[in-house]
Amino acid sequence: MSSDQAVRRKQILARNEESLGLLKKNWPVRWVMVRTSHPGNVGSAARAIKTMGFSSLHLVNPAYQYMAKKAEAISLSSGAFDVLEGAQNHESLVDAAGASQLVFGLTTRDREFGPPAIPLNEAIDLASQALLMDKPVAFVFGTERTGLDNDDLKHCTHRVWIDANPEYPSLNLAQAMMIVAYSMRQGLMRGLEIDSKTTYSEMSSASHVELADQAAITAMLDHWQQGLEAIGYLDPQNPKKLMPRLQSLFARASLQKEEIDLLRGIAKQMLQHGKIK
Repeated sequence: MSSDQAVRRKQILARNEESLGLLKKNWPVRWVMVRTSHPGNVGSAARAIKTMGFSSLHLVNPAYQYMAKKAEAISLSSGAFDVLEGAQNHESLVDAAGASQLVFGLTTRDREFGPPAIPLNEAIDLASQALLMDKPVAFVFGTERTGLDNDDLKHCTHRVWIDANPEYPSLNLAQAMMIVAYSMRQGLMRGLEIDSKTTYSEMSSASHVELADQAAITAMLDHWQQGLEAIGYLDPQNPKKLMPRLQSLFARASLQKEEIDLLRGIAKQMLQHGKIK
């Protein structure tokens, strides 16, 4: 082996080692399970995400408050008890999503309203870009029997489907989480390879647009509803589909934090105007 080849090989090994080290980073990904009824699925989910290098499991109104202590959950976690025991319970999806700027709701059903629908590979690309800039994201999974409902999806930035057999797209909840977790790991690996000439610290310190989190968007929509009622544009007794349409519109807009302040200011003016009559 020539000296040039030896140097090149050393550089490649060093870069691979750096990338593998970054994959061990505690990436800000939240894995959210909504109204889960079977402890075994929670245990299997803990195993799935730990296998792919993730750990942040969040449960919204699970059937049992102490899922981690259920024998079936412990058994199917198969050694991922630390993830299972660390799972956090929440009363709402907004709380579970936390500061996540991208919230991906997994569902195969088409909806008239709601956030824009994208395939899983597009969601992974968006999530990878966000994570490489230390921006938190969340993947949301619905109940075993019915999946996510429309009220759940209104708190998501995107509706995501897994490209499965159209004649039989049925996936077990834990299976779906494993597919997404594996895809997320592969997305991060691709992202780290693409940006191998840039150090992680340089990527993290670069200036990027700050998107609004779902708690801020939900509060803004509540403010707008009050304002629209105040000026008489929205009849609370016959609201029709105005608010779902606005939710869908704002979900497609990928609102920034400063834009939330602007929209809240408009809502404030609507409320003031509604009182001056």
